[in-house]
Amino acid sequence: MKNHPVPAIGKWYLDNADHQLFEIVAIDEEDDTIEIQYFDGSIEELDSELWKEMELTSAAPPEDWSGPFDDLEADDMPDPDNPVEKHEFGQYIDQI
Repeated sequence: MKNHPVPAIGKWYLDNADHQLFEIVAIDEEDDTIEIQYFDGSIEELDSELWKEMELTSAAPPEDWSGPFDDLEADDMPDPDNPVEKHEFGQYIDQI
């Protein structure tokens, strides 16, 4: 049996087979599954048997957190020169 890191939510791992970095975002002990999110933002669910077969290394979180946002265009980002003011939403709160 290989020496595997224990899966823990919030921890990062490197899959040595395909050199992909991922974080554990959920563990379902009832279904015996582990949900991971790759650096690019894609999510995958693994069963614990597959986890045990993977060639994994514990890894540090990436310094560049923008991986899931690499496909955003400049138009998708808020304009820092025109910030949204809180009072613009106050009118809706009064209606609730």
